[in-house]
Amino acid sequence: MSVSRPSRIEFITLMAALMSMVALSIDAMLPAIGLIGQDLAVENPNDVQLIISSVFLGMAFGLIVYGPISDSFGRKNAIYLGVSIFLVGCLISIFAQDFDQMLLGRILQGFGAAACRVVTIAMMRDKYAGKEMAKIMSLIMMVFIMVPALAPSMGQLILLFADWHGIFVLLFSVALLSTIWLYLRLDETLAEDKRAPFSLSNIKLGMIETIKHPEARTYTLGAGIMFGAFVGYLSSSQQILQVQFGTGELFSVYFGALALAIGFSSFANSKLVMRFSMESLCIAALLVVLSTSLIYLGYSQLNPNAGLTSFMLYMLSTFFCFGILFGNFNSLAVHPLGHIAGVATSVISTVQTFISVFVGTYVGQHYDGTVTPLIFGFIACSSVTLTLVLWLRYSQKKALQQAPSAN
Repeated sequence: MSVSRPSRIEFITLMAALMSMVALSIDAMLPAIGLIGQDLAVENPNDVQLIISSVFLGMAFGLIVYGPISDSFGRKNAIYLGVSIFLVGCLISIFAQDFDQMLLGRILQGFGAAACRVVTIAMMRDKYAGKEMAKIMSLIMMVFIMVPALAPSMGQLILLFADWHGIFVLLFSVALLSTIWLYLRLDETLAEDKRAPFSLSNIKLGMIETIKHPEARTYTLGAGIMFGAFVGYLSSSQQILQVQFGTGELFSVYFGALALAIGFSSFANSKLVMRFSMESLCIAALLVVLSTSLIYLGYSQLNPNAGLTSFMLYMLSTFFCFGILFGNFNSLAVHPLGHIAGVATSVISTVQTFISVFVGTYVGQHYDGTVTPLIFGFIACSSVTLTLVLWLRYSQKKALQQAPSAN
């Protein structure tokens, strides 16, 4: 019996559900990381951040694997493999007796969930390209962002009736159901005659081509740096919102409100990319992040007792810009490499994630009871990324000016 083809709306929802495995495995845990730290006897309060960053570490190693596998054996088979590993990681975390076992389970969850992140992007590239892909990516992000908006509340709700183990049961169940949905409803997007033989030489050539391409390289680095700032926030968000600002059980509400800002901007971006270039939108977003961060840093230094309201207003503005950056950066990076979409997406995502783990962990571990380290992180990351993007644009214009004289 043939698999029926889903509508565009169902395709977007399914892709968002698969991509959400990473977000759900991170954000649903946020209300519980303090409890996990207590139960597993974690001494340094900042070390509980590793429950979050370890997922990204595992994902960084997994991302380079699944793209080539999907290019050779099909997109769906690669996802089946990744989800299987994710489920094993969930079981290890459920039965963890110490913090090391917990981190092992979390690393495996990240390694397995990497398949959902990288292969879904390759599947989108199989079906769409250019601005159309950016539009679809933004719509997927709009649906996807509902997960981090609601996940902390889901985690908090589970904690009302069970302990933190119940959150891992939720992760296990959602992963299994999403994979069954994929199996039943979506055709394979990569035809057998377009599959590349699996070989290390093909992977190496794809990696070299991806890294050497100036656009792919620049937007990969930029996405990794900016996502690193975001990881720094994720790692310390429970300490900032729940402890420093005293939101208590309302933590999930404030966290969700910030996540919705990304969802709203992703929807806006799906419209804006049809009128403006993705490059211009990225530059504008980076300028806003940099300028508002500098303004808020000055305000917070002049007002040491600056409260939750001003912080939320600043973060809403910043996260709106992040929604524009994330969708466009990924589309710009993979666009010129459609002929090797699987390998290219793996390389791009791997480099992005390694950078984000390093940057995010550095920012998060410097949390000192104030938001200053986080704001400095946003300033540094947006400055470096803006410089990279402007340099690329300058280089491209210079190359175009020299082209006629060369002919």
